Amino acid sequence: MTVDVIIPVLNEQNAVGLVIDDIPKALVRNIIVVDNGSVDDTPIVAEEKGAIVLHESQQGYGKACLKGIDFIKSQDEKPDAVVFLDGDYSDYPEHMTELIKEIKSGSELVIGSRALGDMESGAMTVPQVFGNWLATRMISVFYGYKFTDLGPFRAVRFDSLLKMNMKDENFGWTVEMQVKATKLKMNTTEIPVNYRNRIGTSKISGTVKGTILAGHKIITTILKEIW
Repeated sequence: MTVDVIIPVLNEQNAVGLVIDDIPKALVRNIIVVDNGSVDDTPIVAEEKGAIVLHESQQGYGKACLKGIDFIKSQDEKPDAVVFLDGDYSDYPEHMTELIKEIKSGSELVIGSRALGDMESGAMTVPQVFGNWLATRMISVFYGYKFTDLGPFRAVRFDSLLKMNMKDENFGWTVEMQVKATKLKMNTTEIPVNYRNRIGTSKISGTVKGTILAGHKIITTILKEIW
């Protein structure tokens, strides 16, 4: 199975190298780091570690992910699956083996659930925990699919990803993918993944404004997809 990894980053020079080091190299073909306007040495570190580095000047988590997808679409040989992984070293890249195992077993979308795994104290803020609970509850009520997390660490079959026709350029990226998977009646699953305190400050949960904007976008994305 051919697997590519997309890692959106913004000012992660102290973390992105550790993330790349811990990725099971025998499992993946390309590690694609999408720099979203870093003003530090993030892209240099990623390139030195062997990643393909792309640049997306328009900031937005979803925008960076879409840049990585466009790159993959431009390649002659498409992958069987794509893994999305944050560049702040909060996730454990070695769990990628379990995510891909589920893809091989027939799942189209596999969410790495922090709620099901072991989480370090303080790794998620109270608003994050509540937001995840509320969003997954809304998906269950409106769409009949049960998730426990909107975690960014996930694997998806590439053909299924194309069917989703992802659009969100910012905070709604992860929930858009899960909602669209339910609407398309895809085979989805979750596996427990561990989660630790990130290196550096979060661009979303690290500020009150970011937390409010992210929460608003997640809820409106869920409601918008109903119609």
